[in-house]
Amino acid sequence: MAYSLTDLPTLQSEGFDTIIDVRTPAEFAEDHVPGAVNMPVLSNEERAEVGTIYVQESPFKARKIGATRVARNAANAIEEHLLHKEGGWRPLVYCWRGGQRSGSFTTILQQIGWRAQVLEGGYQSWRRHVVAQLYDATLPFKVIRLDGYTGTAKTELLGRVARLGGQVLDLEGLAKHRGSILGDIDGVQPAQKGFETALLETLTSLDPAKPLLIEAESARIGTVRLPPALWNAMKDSPRIEVEAAPHHRARFLATAYKDLSADAPALTTRLNHLRPLAGHATVEKWLSLLDANQNEALAHALIAEHYDPAYARLIRSKTAPPIATIDAGDLSDRALNAAAAQIAHLLT
Repeated sequence: MAYSLTDLPTLQSEGFDTIIDVRTPAEFAEDHVPGAVNMPVLSNEERAEVGTIYVQESPFKARKIGATRVARNAANAIEEHLLHKEGGWRPLVYCWRGGQRSGSFTTILQQIGWRAQVLEGGYQSWRRHVVAQLYDATLPFKVIRLDGYTGTAKTELLGRVARLGGQVLDLEGLAKHRGSILGDIDGVQPAQKGFETALLETLTSLDPAKPLLIEAESARIGTVRLPPALWNAMKDSPRIEVEAAPHHRARFLATAYKDLSADAPALTTRLNHLRPLAGHATVEKWLSLLDANQNEALAHALIAEHYDPAYARLIRSKTAPPIATIDAGDLSDRALNAAAAQIAHLLT
């Protein structure tokens, strides 16, 4: 009997011992049901091969070739990962749409004696649920944005507020991006679908009865976009503004981004992307500071000549004043603790 997905909390309460994604590694990497493990019954190359045969030769031949690959890979998966499972083991198996790949693997598991079930509709049923929640629904949260100039330690403050019991959503953490021109130096961002799954999984774990603090972001963080339900909840929400003097912000940025000096070529590339906005002379000055390893001076120049003018243009478009302004002082550990305590109090 196939299992029909309704929502993530219900799925998590069903008591499945393992959720198995039998799609290819590439499909799994793009996105998967939370908590799933990948046991592909077709590799990336094998799926491409079978698909080509299906289109260019015949569906029947493709099914024959596919069956041999699925049977071989299923046997390997059982031998490598599942032989230690006891008779009461209860897995949930899915592929792209709950068809041949998951059906074949589940049948083998059932014949062994395990209580395996197929996820009805496969991964597509999960994706429909994500879209329904993040594109079509209204988020049931009272969102408060944490706003302020670049370098006011907003991401750091989110973590400190969370440790004080405040409810926060770290979008930059989920997007694996610092939310600025320097952001993607941190590494590879998730695919859009994977970002949305991580976002929904996090939102599902939160309490709609409590205010939700989110760092003010644009509709895009690096390569990923904020889905409509979240963006709609954020764009007109109340905001708390954090303030700090430019020289304190420059020192904080130079310390927080000190790893960037280890990848000067990547930073050079990103600074060069700003030539149409900042002009060649300004960018050349920034690059000379980078070459001289004057990180704090570079941060100060970026604040004065790029970040602050951009934020000032944005702030003029905001119609409502902040509900509170927090002075983060010199952005020291003590000052950030004090600022976080003020923000946490505003959330109560």
